[in-house]
Amino acid sequence: MIDHNIAISEADLAAIGEGDLAYLRQMSSDDIRARFPTAQAIRPGLRLWALFSADGTPLAVSDDRGSILASADENELQTVSIH
Repeated sequence: MIDHNIAISEADLAAIGEGDLAYLRQMSSDDIRARFPTAQAIRPGLRLWALFSADGTPLAVSDDRGSILASADENELQTVSIH
């Protein structure tokens, strides 16, 4: 019998897929500048793609979804999309 009442901490949940899984999300450049401290030079008002590790660490940003997917593939990360 499966116990559906197992408690998982936020840290344990974030660690699932660490090093193997990343998520892809389209975001505004304003949101990206807030999440990527080194991206302050990005022009406001753009729609960009961002790649995050399973624990939410920002990995890459681009205006081209294909280049983000290629970056994930080069680093042997399986990607999922977040809407």
